[in-house]
Amino acid sequence: MALPETQGKTLADAWDYQGNQADRARTGGWTCAAMILGVELVERLTTLGIVVNLVTYLTGVMHLGNATAANTVTNFLGTSFMLCLLGGFVADTFLGRYLTIAIFATVQAMGVTILSISTGLKGLRPPKCIEGSPDCVQASGLQLTVLYIALYLTALGTGGLKSSVSGFGSDQFDDTDPKERTHMTKFFYWFFFFINIGSLAAVTVLVYIQDNIGRQWGYGACAFAIVIGIVVFLFGTRKYRFKKLAGSPLTQIAAVLVAAWRKRGAELPSDPSTLYDIDDCLRQGVKVKKQRLPHSKQFRVLDKAAIKDANGAKSTTNKWTLATLTDVEEVKMVIRMLPIWSTTILFWTVYAQMTTFSVSQATTMNRHIGKSFEIPPASLTVFFVASILLTVPVYDRIIAPIGRKLLQNPQGLTPLQRVGVGLVLSIVAMVAAALTELKRLRVAHSHLSANDENATVPLSVFWLIPQFLLVGSGEAFVYMGQLDFFLRECPKGMKTMSTGLFLSTLSLGFFFSSLLVSVVHKVTGKRPWLSDNLNQGRLYDFYWLLALLSVINLALFFMAGRWYVYKEKRFAEVGIEMEEAEEAGFHA
Repeated sequence: MALPETQGKTLADAWDYQGNQADRARTGGWTCAAMILGVELVERLTTLGIVVNLVTYLTGVMHLGNATAANTVTNFLGTSFMLCLLGGFVADTFLGRYLTIAIFATVQAMGVTILSISTGLKGLRPPKCIEGSPDCVQASGLQLTVLYIALYLTALGTGGLKSSVSGFGSDQFDDTDPKERTHMTKFFYWFFFFINIGSLAAVTVLVYIQDNIGRQWGYGACAFAIVIGIVVFLFGTRKYRFKKLAGSPLTQIAAVLVAAWRKRGAELPSDPSTLYDIDDCLRQGVKVKKQRLPHSKQFRVLDKAAIKDANGAKSTTNKWTLATLTDVEEVKMVIRMLPIWSTTILFWTVYAQMTTFSVSQATTMNRHIGKSFEIPPASLTVFFVASILLTVPVYDRIIAPIGRKLLQNPQGLTPLQRVGVGLVLSIVAMVAAALTELKRLRVAHSHLSANDENATVPLSVFWLIPQFLLVGSGEAFVYMGQLDFFLRECPKGMKTMSTGLFLSTLSLGFFFSSLLVSVVHKVTGKRPWLSDNLNQGRLYDFYWLLALLSVINLALFFMAGRWYVYKEKRFAEVGIEMEEAEEAGFHA
């Protein structure tokens, strides 16, 4: 009697570096996953190490205004995460995940190396001056150009790298084997853990090096770490499991939309079983790897993409003129997620303030511990990272068990409930930030002259801790909830794109922050809320505005959440069990 496939020596859907079917015992597993996690650790170390301290460099060294500096930081972050979509497309269509990681990690190393050089050479920085002095000269066009080339090369590397690391790591485990599937679940926990270990090192060790030894040494350490990460990653080449290119899901989505548009004048049949589907493909001898999905009544206009031609679809199978009903249903699944996707963007706009204006606030406050040690402004984000690391085990050990008992849900809280908790925490964080800024201004106005920009406000920087803790805890809920939601609810063959869709919410949140800052700065020009001298501005009003927008967004999120029906429940309504859906397929 033959052994089940999952117990065999080779894997049916994975290959080794020589193109042979992967040997289960000699490839993949935790050793390979650890090498891949190392790349993610140095990516996070580098990206956050640049971001958390960049605003102080732009204002204090390059002599840019607070609003311009904040927008530079958020545009860099937004571009990094938006390029994840490009990285995912390149990986799925042309290079595969392994080559994508290796190439884009090298690009990131190049960007950070240029950044290190630009911060070290005097000719690439304006002359030193007393901050706020009329003698301060803003960075020249050439100096800013070199800086932006370094930043956006780093962003390109980050986007391509980040899009493939989690997917390539999960490829090292066989999801058809129960034991390896358990290891895969643990891999994602370790993935999130390594991200935050990299963050912790960035906001402590790296920021200290930048502020006390030199930025060029801090960024140089990042470049060196990336090179080491690449070497370790390449060292595992002979052991990795590789998956064949599946093609980009974006092409499928575009093809369905184009086919539906071309047949927009056609009349839909009353019986959906007459539409073109996988069964027709099989009868025509077309090889199909997908599993048939049940027809849904939402967005029926897209069903027109599956209307057969006069010859019963036998004369053409061009995907741009004819799609299977299963392809259409997969596109519908993506469309159903879009309202949830859109209402999670604003959280990342709130998040952006922790690396921009909150750091600017910290530079004006008393940061001394004892008489000799002064906390670097950017290192205050250690409370942000610590809050994330604390929230994860608290949720796992306390909140989830309570949720399982009260809500009768094996997950504790559903993905959308977790996102909802994070959105609520972001509102409370902005209220706390506004109140703290009001207190800071009262102390500043009572102790400092109106034009004294450089004196320290006699108020402890630890007053900022609540907003960092609240947003950090909110990120843990939102990040885990979003990732779980997008991976769980997306079609099985679209997980890379779905991860990119999730990361695009971060990108758009940062871009929206830049837009909001620009609009507010222009509208409040006569008495700017976001003044270069925070003691003469009204940053608290900006925080109140974000709190108000977050309340409106939360209401929209609740409406979208009530409308959304989870895939598992939707399949159950048509009498199909999820296990059948994922493993056996929906064959008629």
